[in-house]
Amino acid sequence: AAMENKPYAPEQWRAWLTPVIFVVCIIMFVYTMHVNNCPEKTADSHQCVLRDILGRYSFQPWKENYLLGPSIFTLRDLGGLDRNLVVRKNQKYRLLSSMWLHAGIIHLVVNMTSLMLVSYRLEQEFGFARIAPLYLLSGFGGSLLSCLHHKGKKEIVSVGASGALFGLLGTMLSELIANWTIYANKCTSLSVLGSVIALNLAFGFIPGVDGVDNLAHIGGFASGVLLGFILFLRPQYGYVSEKYIAEGYDAKHRKPKYMHYQQLCWIIALILLVLGYIT
Repeated sequence: AAMENKPYAPEQWRAWLTPVIFVVCIIMFVYTMHVNNCPEKTADSHQCVLRDILGRYSFQPWKENYLLGPSIFTLRDLGGLDRNLVVRKNQKYRLLSSMWLHAGIIHLVVNMTSLMLVSYRLEQEFGFARIAPLYLLSGFGGSLLSCLHHKGKKEIVSVGASGALFGLLGTMLSELIANWTIYANKCTSLSVLGSVIALNLAFGFIPGVDGVDNLAHIGGFASGVLLGFILFLRPQYGYVSEKYIAEGYDAKHRKPKYMHYQQLCWIIALILLVLGYIT
């Protein structure tokens, strides 16, 4: 009997990588505070926030870190992004290690909430094999641009998963554009996503908001946009997988898996991404 033609149906993946990233970031923050040990390493231990409750895990004084976290020296020692150490000491591992550290409990909560809201859905749709390189390369791209921006500046240590998270937002945008023909409410989706991205990017440029590494956000976002065109293409509407083609069906009438503009976006994005990282 002839098999019934079935359209391409994306597989739903079990999201496990996103929760792992979530747990690792929390563990790293607890370890950071353990190493920081504010009461022992601060001249006036009474200034440590919540010292009587948290002990060695208490936070640095408000005037030093308003995000409720460790000192800049602890973050640097544990792998925070310091351009001088990356360039002069050849400690390039900091371009990746910094994305697992957070400047404070507020910083951690904001980033982990964003991670679960954005990354979880993407991993369910596309799987961990695509999310893993996206997350790491976006974080790397954000760190790279941040390093270039902080040239000649002293006492600046950047940490956090913000570059990787902006990469996820960038990917959501390029994924929507690349797979435009298969979305039903495409204009609404684009408007909502565009507003979320614009608000997140604009927050870092508000006068009086300090400690936000805008260049890491932009670098991560740009990397995510390009990676989205490379890793997240979906087969066009009407494409039928070979395993579902009925016996005797003329393959000449079968639609190609990807449209020409999708293939063009893939090529351009790959070239720009490679040029961006090597230059």
